[in-house]
Amino acid sequence: MQTNKLKSLFNLAAINKNCNRTAAGKSTTEKTDKIKPWKDIPGPPSLPIIGQLHHFMFKGPFSNMDDPKTIMRLIEAYGPIVRLDSMFGRAPLLFLNDPESTAYILRSENWLPVRPGFESLQYYRKNYRKSQWTGWNRITGLSSDQGEIWKEFRSIVNPVMLQPNTIKLYTNVLDEVAQDMIVRMRANRDENDMITKDFGKEMNLWALESIGTIAIGCRLNCFDPNLPADSPQLQLIQCVHDLFTTSNEIDFKPNLWRLFATPLFKHTMKLYEHHENLTKHFIRKGKNNLKNKSENEKGVLEKLLEINEETAYIMASDMLFGGIDTTANTVIATLYLLANNPDKQAKLREEIMSDSERRPYLRACIKDSMRLMPVVSGNARKTTKTYNILGYEVPKDVDIVFTHREMALMEKHYPRAKEYIPERWVVKKDDPLYYGNTHPFVYGPFGFGARSCIGRRIAELEMDTFVARLIENFQVEWFGPPPKIVQQALNYIKGPYNFIFKDIK
Repeated sequence: MQTNKLKSLFNLAAINKNCNRTAAGKSTTEKTDKIKPWKDIPGPPSLPIIGQLHHFMFKGPFSNMDDPKTIMRLIEAYGPIVRLDSMFGRAPLLFLNDPESTAYILRSENWLPVRPGFESLQYYRKNYRKSQWTGWNRITGLSSDQGEIWKEFRSIVNPVMLQPNTIKLYTNVLDEVAQDMIVRMRANRDENDMITKDFGKEMNLWALESIGTIAIGCRLNCFDPNLPADSPQLQLIQCVHDLFTTSNEIDFKPNLWRLFATPLFKHTMKLYEHHENLTKHFIRKGKNNLKNKSENEKGVLEKLLEINEETAYIMASDMLFGGIDTTANTVIATLYLLANNPDKQAKLREEIMSDSERRPYLRACIKDSMRLMPVVSGNARKTTKTYNILGYEVPKDVDIVFTHREMALMEKHYPRAKEYIPERWVVKKDDPLYYGNTHPFVYGPFGFGARSCIGRRIAELEMDTFVARLIENFQVEWFGPPPKIVQQALNYIKGPYNFIFKDIK
C-alpha cells in the first residue's frame, strides 16, 4: 500500500521516533464537566473516506515532512494542540505545544512510560534470530522494550551507565581521541583550510571512535588513513544510517510486515543481523583487550560482562547504534553556530585557554546549539489512560508528540529565541535572559524521568572534550548559506559543509 503519493503522509509517523527528550514542570490542566471530545480537537479538516489525507500528499500544505518547519506550520494553523486521526492503521497522533500539559502527561506517564520504539528491532531480537543466551526472548533493549521488562533491564544497567565515577574513567582516552582527530583534520585540509573529505563522515568517525572507547573499552582505529572502504568501522557507520532510514519506513509508517514478510522487512532483518555481527566483532576486540588490562578500575564493558554476556551485547549494540549520528550532528550544529557567532567563539576560547577545570560556557555553547538545532525534535508518549488536555478529551492509546523544538524557538518562552546566546545558561537569576525564567518543560534534549537518555553523561563528556580541543586549535569559520536540515528519524545536517578551520597562532 506504500506508494509515492502516500509517502509524504507516512512521514508523519516518523516524527514519533524523533521525539525522545524533555525535562520537568508543573501542570495546570484541570478536569471540567465541559470537556470537549477528541473529534473537536483542532486539526486539518477531514473529507469523506480519505479523511485528512489530502493535506499531506501531492502539494498539500503539510506534504513536505522532511522540512523541519512543517510542524510549526501545523501549530500556527491550529494552535497548541493539533489532532491527526488514525490513517492506514497508524495510531492517532497529537502534537502538543504547551509546556504545562507536557509536564502533566510526562509526570503522569512516568511509572511505566510507553515510548514508541523500534518494533522491528524487538522482533529481530525476540523472534527472528536464534537465541544463544538464556532469557533472550524476554529482553530486547532500552529502545524497544516497554513495561516491566524494560523497567527490569533499565534497573540492571543504570548502576553501570549512570555512575559518574565510571564515566570519568574515560576522560583521558576521550581527550586522546579528540587530539587525534585534530591531527587528522589538519592533515585533511586543503590550501583554503577546508576539510577535503566528507565532513559529515569525518564527524561520524570521531563519534564512533569516541563511543567505541566506552562501549567496547578500547580504541577502534577509526582514524587509520588507510582504512579500507569495507572496514568494519565504515560498515558500522553506514549500517547505522541505513537502519535509521529503514526504521522510518517499517516502524513508524503503515507497513504490511506485521502480516507477512515484505521485501522491506527482509532487508531490515538483514541490516539488524549485519549490525549484530559488527557489534560482536568489536566486543571480541574489547574482550581480548581486557585480557591485557592492568588497571584496577573496571570500565563499562567489564562491568556489563560481569552481569552477563547478553546484557553486555545489548548495551554495546545500542550504544553503537544510538551514539554515532546523534553526537556527530550535535557537534556539527555547535561548530556552525560558533562559526557564525565569532564573539561567542572568542569567549569560549578564552575560557578554554584559561586552563580552568570548570568550563560552564563550553557546556552553555553546546546546550544552546541543542536548543536551536536539536538532533531530535522532542519527546513522545503513548497514553495509557484518558486525559483532559487543554479542555479536550485525549483517549488511551494516542501517540502524543511534545514539540520541544518548536516551543524552544518561541519568543514567549525564550527572549531572542532564534538567536544563539549561550549566556542564557550561565547568567545570574536577575538577568532577563536567565534560562530559569522559562518553563522547564520547554527544553529537554535528553528526556525526562524514568526514560531519560541513559547515555547523557557519556554524550556530554564526548562533546565537551572534542569541542574544547577543536576551538583550542582552530578558528572556525563558515561561508555561504546555512546548511540544510532534513527531518527524518533524526534531524540531519546535510552538506555542503562550508567550514574553514584556521590554525590558532
